[in-house]
Amino acid sequence: MNITRIYGLFLRHFYLITRSFPRILDLIYWPSIQITLWGFISNFFAEYSTYYNGVVGVILSCAILYDFLFRTSIGFNMLFLEEIWSRNFTNLFIAPIKISEILLSLIFTALIRSLIGLIPAILLTSPLFGISLLDLGVPLGFLFLSLYIFGITLGIFVSAGLMRFGPSFENIAWSTLFLLAPFGCIYYPIETLPEFFQSIAYALPLVYVFEETRNILINQSVNYENMMQAFYLNAAYLLVAISIFYYSFDKARDKGTLINIGE
Repeated sequence: MNITRIYGLFLRHFYLITRSFPRILDLIYWPSIQITLWGFISNFFAEYSTYYNGVVGVILSCAILYDFLFRTSIGFNMLFLEEIWSRNFTNLFIAPIKISEILLSLIFTALIRSLIGLIPAILLTSPLFGISLLDLGVPLGFLFLSLYIFGITLGIFVSAGLMRFGPSFENIAWSTLFLLAPFGCIYYPIETLPEFFQSIAYALPLVYVFEETRNILINQSVNYENMMQAFYLNAAYLLVAISIFYYSFDKARDKGTLINIGE
């Protein structure tokens, strides 16, 4: 494991982002628009719904957390896809770079991408809606960390699929989170789901993160059991994702499909 090589790969992706105004604009534009939209929706529910009465920040806070998850997962996928589209993925192995170093560089760069979009969105909520996500206190860090790990895990799963099945797997990169969103109980309690769907939902870290977010904001209490359950699931899924990634890489290398991965 070479820190210098990881740092070099990180700088490459970082400069690609910071030297391109359209990319920076894209990172800031969509979270800001989404948070503004959901902010007005939150105000509407707070005024006309008894469920969220007096708790304007519940939906808006969940929207910010979900957007962070979405940005992390999509950010990781985008970085990997850019290597494929530019046909640079195989070139990386001309240098003495390990697959673990490529993974770590993508993980750290995805975090930077997500934070670029997250910070303006958080700053907008206070002047526009009088709400601060920081009201969640110390548990906010655990919630973000849990979502970050899950987002990276999804990104690794999708990247493994891209290596194994090629560009035809790209559609999965954009649809993964949309498929999981109904089971994640982002904007509603898990009791809203049918019993069969609840059994699926309980296998996802998302449920525990968003249930805990609502619990903190509505009940003003912290249930650390939810957080620990989310971390246990995240750890298990992350290990599985990394194993599948290495397996897909070995298969693609053995079959020689890495050379044609960008075609």
